Amino acid sequence: MLIAVERLREVSKACRAGEPLDEELACWLGDCLSRFLDRAVTTFEEAFELPSCHGGLPWWKEDRIRRRDAALCELAAALPPDMSLTARAREINRITVRYAASAWRHDRRLDGMPVHYAGTPKEPVWRAFRAAAPMPLCERQLRNIIAGA
Repeated sequence: MLIAVERLREVSKACRAGEPLDEELACWLGDCLSRFLDRAVTTFEEAFELPSCHGGLPWWKEDRIRRRDAALCELAAALPPDMSLTARAREINRITVRYAASAWRHDRRLDGMPVHYAGTPKEPVWRAFRAAAPMPLCERQLRNIIAGA
């Protein structure tokens, strides 16, 4: 699933930039579109080998959660190494609740991350919120996420 989503992101990025697709990506896209247009499959998700949501999360929700969790793990790794797992979760909760109540209200309308966030702890916080998965999270959920990293 992640491969298909990343390929679709590459296609989207190249198209928006007016750049040509590399040959491998163009062939993959053509094959997927042919399967869909020739009705070899019944859904877009099948054509692009994206998992269906039979009893689980739709692929797009899973992707959002993975991107959010990766950003939160990056933030946890940037905290002092002597902090316990519980202290890290508490600090991330404090940071994200504060961000949700203040800057995110304005940042959510922007097309991209504010430049002054680059290289600071605000960068992974912004990416976690921008992933569009539920945020902020409680300390227990944060502990589970960063413990699994």
